[in-house]
Amino acid sequence: MNRLPFGYIKLRLAGRKANPMTNLIHHWSGGSMNFTWESLVLIVAGVILLRISGRKSIAQMTSTQTVVMISIGTIIVQPIIEYSLFKTLIAAAIFTSTLIVMEWIQMKSNTIEKMLTGKAKIVIENGQLHIENLKKMRLTADQLEMQLRLHGVTAIQDVKIATLEANGQLGIELTDDAKPLTVRDLKKLIHPDFINKDGQAQSGNQNIFDEVGKKNKKNVPKKLH
Repeated sequence: MNRLPFGYIKLRLAGRKANPMTNLIHHWSGGSMNFTWESLVLIVAGVILLRISGRKSIAQMTSTQTVVMISIGTIIVQPIIEYSLFKTLIAAAIFTSTLIVMEWIQMKSNTIEKMLTGKAKIVIENGQLHIENLKKMRLTADQLEMQLRLHGVTAIQDVKIATLEANGQLGIELTDDAKPLTVRDLKKLIHPDFINKDGQAQSGNQNIFDEVGKKNKKNVPKKLH
């Protein structure tokens, strides 16, 4: 039996066409991994851009800010749309899954929550504006006054504390003189048992606005289980 030369066998192997199924597997595995990483990078880039842009909600944005935000979203997803419809659906699933994972991590870690969503900032305290926090939040005095009017506040002096929340909404606590009369206040006037020996009203409720101004929060859990 005649043996073929080694060089001849090598040339035959080099010229042989690869299996189409093998090419498809290699192409799909490599392309899918790259596509997955690209989607994750776009998510991270989008979160960073939104954190830099500020914490105003869509309802509080001006027309210019709304156009910019929509443009950012379009630019971010444009590379994915150009692939194919199937990969676009995969990217949407990756985005949704990543959002769920990020929300779960925020429930477990207070540090991650602060890093991703931020924390409430005090903008008014005892009727005085916190100018530095307003500058950091890029919130003008006119915009703050607009939010106060929407909450029915007519004078800044009536505000004990106001915070700009992570979602862009304004949280307000009025001073005791500016608060409307509640059923609890009425009961205090009718029943003297609500008054302690020092003449102060008994209250076991913790003020949730105190959490914003305190760095060490012993009664507030660091994470949710």
